[in-house]
Amino acid sequence: MQSNDLNPTSLKMARGAEQKTRYWPWLASLAVLAVVPFGVYPTFAMELMCFALFACAFNLLLGFGGLLSFGHACFFGTAAYLTGHAIKVWGLTPELGILFGTACAAVLGVLIGVIAIRRQGIYFAMVTLALAQLVFFACLQAPFTGGEDGLQGIPKGRFLGLIDLSHTVQFGERELPLALYFFVLAITFGGYWLIWRTVNSPFGKVLKAIRENEARALSLGYRVDRYKLAAFVMSATLAGLAGATKTLVVGLASLSDVHWHMSGEVVLMTLLGGMGTLLGPVVGAVTVGVLHHELASLGSWVTVTIGGVFVVCVMLFRRGIVGEIAHRLRRTI
Repeated sequence: MQSNDLNPTSLKMARGAEQKTRYWPWLASLAVLAVVPFGVYPTFAMELMCFALFACAFNLLLGFGGLLSFGHACFFGTAAYLTGHAIKVWGLTPELGILFGTACAAVLGVLIGVIAIRRQGIYFAMVTLALAQLVFFACLQAPFTGGEDGLQGIPKGRFLGLIDLSHTVQFGERELPLALYFFVLAITFGGYWLIWRTVNSPFGKVLKAIRENEARALSLGYRVDRYKLAAFVMSATLAGLAGATKTLVVGLASLSDVHWHMSGEVVLMTLLGGMGTLLGPVVGAVTVGVLHHELASLGSWVTVTIGGVFVVCVMLFRRGIVGEIAHRLRRTI
């Protein structure tokens, strides 16, 4: 008895169609983002991309690993400071400076992760917050950080020693830093793709199993602590990549990058967009960033307003904006 469904040619065609369906959203997203700087202030768009990557990195730990960290700003801010120092003082090219800052964030992630994963729940969160505060005071006292003034005047440099990232292109009456924009876009997309691959890999499935039932995963023979540490380090590394890139964009690293307020803000971005979804943190980061930008004239009332928006969203979208949409559509986003 023969069946056309088992024909190798048919299977190959079906697999090819599935791959096209899988990758067309990526191509569509790239196409949209490629024209964004022509309609939106480029520096603002680049900052949003950095914070989106930061939120996605945090979501990898919280949304897929079930680990709530209140100290993720220490990785973001440490990489920002060290990248800025490496480029400004040591004269490294931007890609080497970013790699250096990201690598330092990874090392810091190992040191903090080894200590933090010994605890669970609120104790884990408090340990990460306490250690992050130590990093904050170290950045405050370190001579190269500039203290409360921050590390200013960080040059853009030349990518690979060839492409001047400070170069702008005339578009109407505007000067667009397209070289820097596409550099940041490549980093953001690369980081997001890495998270997507991780979540959809066997490692990601084990991580979800640990989130759902750690005791059962342990009974099945998985070395839970190793998986949690790996997820923590990867999340810290990508958070450092976001902080390092953001420093290059704005030419500044300040105490706000490593302050606990930043840790709280990334939690807000993730929960607002949809914890445990791939697109949710991006939506949350863009929403919070736009609110900060548009409500800047309100001064200290910005925090109150964003808090009110968060309360409303929690009441209306218990799974976050994207999470609720995915639930209604009954599909993964």
